[in-house]
Amino acid sequence: VKQVEEVLKQNGVALPPAAPEPPHVELNDIPTGARFQDADVAASVSAITASSLVTCSQIIGQSIREDIAMMFGQFHMSKAAFGGKLLKLTKEKGWLIPPPLHYSSKEN
Repeated sequence: VKQVEEVLKQNGVALPPAAPEPPHVELNDIPTGARFQDADVAASVSAITASSLVTCSQIIGQSIREDIAMMFGQFHMSKAAFGGKLLKLTKEKGWLIPPPLHYSSKEN
């Protein structure tokens, strides 16, 4: 975020207003039924990571400035590494549930 803000400022692009910080909440204050499950959080983070990889790739492909392409190339590599770590964690914790195998029966 800081790298992108710096580039925008250097090029005279006004930054959008920042969202306010969310309030601090203790985990025990959230009722059990209202909490997100760990597997759901991991799946959501995985989907966002995959989407951000595609976005970084698009920016790299459309960029006409080498410095911007390189910056997003670095972002892409760090997000890909994070995605690999997240995949390993979801497998270790049992949060990744593979779909059932599909067998095609041949009828004669």
